[in-house]
Amino acid sequence: MPRKSCPRKPELMAPAGNWACLRAALRAGADAIYFGVSGFNMRANYRNFAPREMKRIATECHRAGARAYLALNTIIYENELPKVARILQTARDAGIDAVICWDLAVVQKAATLKLPVFLSTQMSVSNSESLALFYRTLGIRRFVLARECSLAHIQQMRRRLKKTLGPEADCIEIEVFGHGAMCVSLSGRCFLSQDRFGKSGNRGECIQPCRREYKITDVEDEISFRLGSNYLLSPEDLCTMPFLDQLLESGIASLKIEGRARTPEYVSTVTTAYRRAMDFYFENQGRRGFQAAFEALKMELTAKLDTAYHRGLSSGFFMGKPVAQWTTGRGSRATQSKRLVGEVVNYYRKAGAAEIQVRNAGFSLGDELLIQGPTTGLVRLTVESIQIEHAARQSAARGEQVALGVREQVRPRDRVFVVTRREES
Repeated sequence: MPRKSCPRKPELMAPAGNWACLRAALRAGADAIYFGVSGFNMRANYRNFAPREMKRIATECHRAGARAYLALNTIIYENELPKVARILQTARDAGIDAVICWDLAVVQKAATLKLPVFLSTQMSVSNSESLALFYRTLGIRRFVLARECSLAHIQQMRRRLKKTLGPEADCIEIEVFGHGAMCVSLSGRCFLSQDRFGKSGNRGECIQPCRREYKITDVEDEISFRLGSNYLLSPEDLCTMPFLDQLLESGIASLKIEGRARTPEYVSTVTTAYRRAMDFYFENQGRRGFQAAFEALKMELTAKLDTAYHRGLSSGFFMGKPVAQWTTGRGSRATQSKRLVGEVVNYYRKAGAAEIQVRNAGFSLGDELLIQGPTTGLVRLTVESIQIEHAARQSAARGEQVALGVREQVRPRDRVFVVTRREES
């Protein structure tokens, strides 16, 4: 029996921590990107965009048929209100499509400027009465639900909104995180980093002490015990691909990928996977053999997601409260990693070839390369030919300058990496 049709195709929103990531997201088919500016977002420890760059961000996104959202979702102190007002004014003048926030001062200032607000997950909205209250009093239409909400909760909220608001319930959009890192604290409201190191997670400064291994000590006898093989404050990363159809059928308006601190290849891999899955679902639903084909595709794409950075893959809270879904080590458990090869020296558009200076790791025919830069974004290719002074070669070694076929435009000083299989630890 075919599943119930989705009311609409959700937006696919990807993260952008820098220009390379932004262009990688657009190239991978994101419907929208979200980004932060220096000073007021939840990724303060990483390179962010300057407010003056917002016009360029909006222009590039709109040219690609995508939307641009500003994440301004930290706690705002009294002395910062004038600066926040200037940033919001700049965002509106730049043509930014919405601001993701939760501080009510930011909400009010954005509303005054008629800049749409998406209420951040930091507000921990998790029930229909909260949705209706913010909609009726502040005119907010999109809500990034608390991370603790399950699929059942989302479905209950939608049903009760229908009873409470009638036809107006369709004006309310629900946005959820679909992939990426999760915080051990409820909706990310953690004070551990602030308490131990003076770096507030609620100001985007978290240095992630939860990702470390801990031990307990018997004070009386001074005997210490390591807390098993799990990192008991470090949850696995969220991955909704295995049950993506159920999430789409819940009536969400936007599927959001976490990762403004991640690399361009992460953004590209994850965005491409969810883009393929969502497009296949909506283009083929109801056709004969759809369910079996979609299950096969989800398995294929989950394996692809396993190649990108992750601490283990979890269903989060979507299937109920997670039990023992803790990562088992520090760092990534991805099946692939990358090694720096060198950089692009020149690109010959007519010939479709790039000149590469190999400064570090070499590569061979059949290897997968990543070429990335702030303007290029990310280009993936399989090495089909290598030439040195017009002579064909099987491999390229450190210190050599080689030419290889690259169909998509790359640029001088773009960095080149070779993809390798991560060794089991």
